[in-house]
Amino acid sequence: MSAGFSASARQTGSRLMSVLAPFIGLAVVMVIFYAIPPHRGVSLLDLRTIAVHTVIVGTCAMGMTLIIISGGIDLSVGSAIALCSVMAALTLAGGYPLSVGIVVAIGTGAICGLYNGLLVTVLRLPPFIATLGTLGFFRGVAKWLAKSQTVNAPTLGMEIWVNPQPPKDYPWLVFAPAVWITIGLGLLMVVVLRYSLLGRYAFAIGSNESTARLCGIRVPRTKVLIYVTAGLLVGWAGLMQFARLTQGDPTVAVGLELDVIAAVVIGGASLAGGQGSIVGTLIGAFLMAYLRNRCTALLWQNYVQEIIVGHIIIIAVAIDQWRMRRAT
Repeated sequence: MSAGFSASARQTGSRLMSVLAPFIGLAVVMVIFYAIPPHRGVSLLDLRTIAVHTVIVGTCAMGMTLIIISGGIDLSVGSAIALCSVMAALTLAGGYPLSVGIVVAIGTGAICGLYNGLLVTVLRLPPFIATLGTLGFFRGVAKWLAKSQTVNAPTLGMEIWVNPQPPKDYPWLVFAPAVWITIGLGLLMVVVLRYSLLGRYAFAIGSNESTARLCGIRVPRTKVLIYVTAGLLVGWAGLMQFARLTQGDPTVAVGLELDVIAAVVIGGASLAGGQGSIVGTLIGAFLMAYLRNRCTALLWQNYVQEIIVGHIIIIAVAIDQWRMRRAT
C-alpha cells in the first residue's frame, strides 16, 4: 500500500512540476538578465513590446501544441505565415475590404494545414518529412505569388492592432488589441484541448495511437482536423505579420518554427506526444519574446540570441527526456 501511495505521490509531484516548470523557467530567465550589468529593468513599454512580439509566436505555438500532443510536428509554420501574409496583402491591394482579407489569410492557413494533414494521413509520411517538404513548398508559392518582392497594400487600420501603445481612444486596454485577441484565442484553445472531443482524441492519439484506433477513434480524420485547426491559427498569425510589416513579404519568418517549437517544449509539452498545455505554451512564447527583448536591450548581436535559443531547445528537450525516463 505504501508503494502505491509513493507512486501516486510521484505522479502528482510530476504533474505539479510540469505545470510550474514554465513559470519557474521564466522567473529564472528574468533573474539572470537582471543580474547582468548594467541591470536594465523592464518598463511598461518593454512589457507592451514583449507582449506584441509574443503574438505571432504564441498564436502559432497554440496550434503546434495541439499537433505535438497528437504525436506530430509542423516545420512549415514560418513559410505558411509568409504565404498567408502575402495572400492578405494581395487581397487588400486588389481593393477588397478588410473582412475579405481576414478570411483569405485564415483560409490560406487552413488550406496549408489541410495539405500537411493529408500528406501525413493519406500518404502516411512522417510529419517531420512531410512538413519539411511543405516548408519549401509554401515558401516557393509565396515568392511566386509575390513575384519575389514585397507586396505593398493598405492596412486599413490593422497596424493599430499590433502597435505596442494601445489606441489613444482606448487607453484602458493597456496592451495592444492583438495581445487581447491572443489571450482570447488561448482561452478558446484551453476549452478545445481540455473539453472537446478533438482535444481528448489528440491526447489519446499522442499517448498511444494503436490503442486510440482500438477505442474507435478515427485517427486519420482527427489528425487532419488537428492540422487544419493549427492552420487556422497560422493564418491569423500571418495576418498579424502583415499588420506589423504593413506589407506582404514572402521572405519573412524564416526559422520561426524553431521559436514556436521551443515555446511549446518550454511550456511542458513532450515531443513524444500525449502531453502539453496551452497556458504553458503561452508562457514559453512570452519567455522567447522576453529573451530577445533583453538581448536587444543589452546590445547583444543577433547570433548571440540564436545561440541562446538553440540551447534553450536542447535543454528543454533534455529535461523532457529525463522526465520520461524517470516516469518509466
